[in-house]
Amino acid sequence: MTLTEAQKALAEENVGLVHACARRFLGRGIDYEELVGAGSVGLVKAAAGFEPARGFCFSTYAVPSILGEMRRLFREGGGVKLGRGAKEKAAALIKTAKALGDELGREPTVGEIAAKTGDDPCEAAALLAAMLPVKSLTTDENDESDLPVPSHEDGVIARLDLHTALGRLTDGERELINLRYLKNLTQSEAGKALGMTQVQVSRAEKRVLMKLRRWME
Repeated sequence: MTLTEAQKALAEENVGLVHACARRFLGRGIDYEELVGAGSVGLVKAAAGFEPARGFCFSTYAVPSILGEMRRLFREGGGVKLGRGAKEKAAALIKTAKALGDELGREPTVGEIAAKTGDDPCEAAALLAAMLPVKSLTTDENDESDLPVPSHEDGVIARLDLHTALGRLTDGERELINLRYLKNLTQSEAGKALGMTQVQVSRAEKRVLMKLRRWME
């Protein structure tokens, strides 16, 4: 898949979305690096298909694509499936990365590796991630391996999840949430506005919150 310079920049600027999505699936049987590799494929696809003129935020468009590629791993039993050509390309990238690391005296960035080989940076990132070996998150005390940490992208994902879940509520349920959590009315005040008793509001609110929690999980 060939991307324009603008699409490449868009993907590179939003790599954090991949990690934020991958953290949602930790502990479910598929290695973190595999999830990142699959998510990177989804990010590249999203960057290629994104149309700013439609008025959507890129994260809103990209997250379903990223999550879709990650969920595909679970449907296929794990493991990013690479064809022979992709494996050969990934092997060449790894070889270049090692040589470049020896030359620079440090670990090269994906951008530097891609520039050396002439490959697309986003595709290079996806291939390298897919070829990473499984690594235990249980390390020794002296191991300074970087583990994923919460970032602002987690907030983006949470807001997108909430927006989607709210869209599944009935008009009456959304109005209840609006009165209670956006307008900060008490249950009694919300009840007056909705023609309900405080007890009815309390019960309805619990039902709605349970729905939202279940959908967001």
